Amino acid sequence: MIDWTALSIFLVLFALVTGLGFFAARWRRGDLALLDEWGLGGRRFGSWVVWFLLGGDLYTAYTFVAVPALMFGAGAAGFFAVPYTIFVYPIMFAVFPRLWSVARAKGYVTAADFVRGRFGSRTLALAIALTGIVATMPYIALQLVGIEVVLAGLGIHGEWPLIIAFVILAAYTYSSGLRAPAMIAMVKDALIYITVIAAVIVIPLKLGGFAKIFASVDAKALLLAAPTSTSLGAQSAYITLALGSALALFLYPHAITGVMSSSSAKAIKRNAVALPAYSIALGLIALLGFMALAAGVKSNPAFAAQFETYGPNFAVPALFLSMFPKWFVGIAFAAIAIGALVPAAIMSIACANLFTRNIWREYFDPNCSPARECQVAKIVSLVVKLGALVFILELPKQAIELQLLGGIIIIQTLPAVMLGLYTRWLHPSALLIGWAFGIGSGTWMAWQLAFAKSIFALHILGVTVPCYAALSSLALNIAVSGTLSLAFNAFAKGPRTDATEAADYV
Repeated sequence: MIDWTALSIFLVLFALVTGLGFFAARWRRGDLALLDEWGLGGRRFGSWVVWFLLGGDLYTAYTFVAVPALMFGAGAAGFFAVPYTIFVYPIMFAVFPRLWSVARAKGYVTAADFVRGRFGSRTLALAIALTGIVATMPYIALQLVGIEVVLAGLGIHGEWPLIIAFVILAAYTYSSGLRAPAMIAMVKDALIYITVIAAVIVIPLKLGGFAKIFASVDAKALLLAAPTSTSLGAQSAYITLALGSALALFLYPHAITGVMSSSSAKAIKRNAVALPAYSIALGLIALLGFMALAAGVKSNPAFAAQFETYGPNFAVPALFLSMFPKWFVGIAFAAIAIGALVPAAIMSIACANLFTRNIWREYFDPNCSPARECQVAKIVSLVVKLGALVFILELPKQAIELQLLGGIIIIQTLPAVMLGLYTRWLHPSALLIGWAFGIGSGTWMAWQLAFAKSIFALHILGVTVPCYAALSSLALNIAVSGTLSLAFNAFAKGPRTDATEAADYV
């Protein structure tokens, strides 16, 4: 049954951000026929705008749904997302001002642009570009899962609502570029914080306090199992998942796009200091999973059909429907849905930038005009969104499984991108072979796990070490890249090409 009160408020807020998306073309005016303006906002976003943009970019609707869902289903293991986001900001502070600086100096739009200039290898740049696109596609698709889940909570089912959302998102992204999600992110963050603050105050009061909430959770789910003499167990899995995820996050094209849109390196550093505020919100969001357990939402007959379809992902919508009046449910669900639109828009723009700069212009039309380049990017952004929609409509289960590969795949660009910011000693051919070993081993581990999990058990000196497959495959990647670089450099004839200079880096 459709909840018309909640749906009305949801639609009003959705219409508001749609209007903002189209209005954004007039905000901080620039020539949107140029890729630098359309795809990076003219590189003129200051500290405040970047704070909202990166927050909207990294803390997605699926995060809002999936982190508490993991707590709901798996207990303390789901809390890895909080230390993971704490690890990531020192990395951002130390590394990414250098990427911004060299990108600004040389006019680079993507990480693959940087790799092309730094190592002089268009094949390696192509591998980086394809890796970014492949890792991001299912990520975009899963933003639509967030919308699908909240629409189900409102009593709306079927494919047409997702198609409408896709058309709206495609239209204002095409017209406004990165300015649209940057402007919408401000509204999204305000709604998210209102929802989270209300949830952590109202829901515990209704459930009898946090003591009763934690008491309702199975004791085994509150703590990670201790390691034994033969296995490091859940703690090893937890640590490697947090560390591997932190290393991978800012390698995603959408995160790099947010960084490159900044007006200065100082804006990036300021945001690395300020963005942990989102980690506080994330910790509170994670606790919604335990609140859903305490509220007994899964045993509520009213939600039986939704839990059968969406599993633990419906825990947060069910909790809000149980605890809040209908008008506030509309606000909360709008926050989640808008939280899907912002990252989906940035991700599609980032993929379009990669395709246009590092595939289309490099291989098909090297002499294309700036206007033609931007037009191709706009068209590709539509194709990317259409591909994400097909994932959800035709292959929903496979899309979710493929997302587990996202971190495993994108982290293989770390040696070329992150290490490349500090040294060009690594040989481009060695980096390409190391990348292939990393992709191959990571995919093989995921295949061994039937693409249902991402923790692969390593056996080292008689001890079982559960490890996030992204981290172990990255270790192999670096080992191969380093070893082969020693060999290739020993037989190299003369210095390699490097389009960058020391003065280009912060």
